[in-house]
Amino acid sequence: MSTVETTIEIAAPPQAVWDVLMDAGRLHEWVTIHRRLHGSPDNPLQEGSEIVQTLHLRGVNFKVRWTVEKLERPRVAVWEGRGPAHSKAMTRYELRENDDGGTRFHYVNEFAPPFGPLGNAASRALVGGVSQREAQASLQRLKALLEK
Repeated sequence: MSTVETTIEIAAPPQAVWDVLMDAGRLHEWVTIHRRLHGSPDNPLQEGSEIVQTLHLRGVNFKVRWTVEKLERPRVAVWEGRGPAHSKAMTRYELRENDDGGTRFHYVNEFAPPFGPLGNAASRALVGGVSQREAQASLQRLKALLEK
């Protein structure tokens, strides 16, 4: 399993950040590896909502079916994803209000590639630090979007 974890400070209140995060129709505005959303998911997303998303990493497009497993508005969202070849992912958003009224956004993504330890080794060799860089770039885009 590989884990990507990053945090960013955003000069916007938690509710404003939450509203963007939980609107699947806005993923293209801030997620750098997002390519397409399939279907029309709930808006705003609810616990149990599902989305199917095409992502792009290292020159390859792939679909992930995400389910919102847990919501604590406007503080915590936990997503579970199923990708190609029985791969799995878990993404967690945590929002905390700063003393200045802004938001501290903590992002965690855990990815379990198929084929156990062999898949883990292959994933590290093929992806390396790309996932961490893309997560940081996505959070920078989110920050820019909310602070303009």
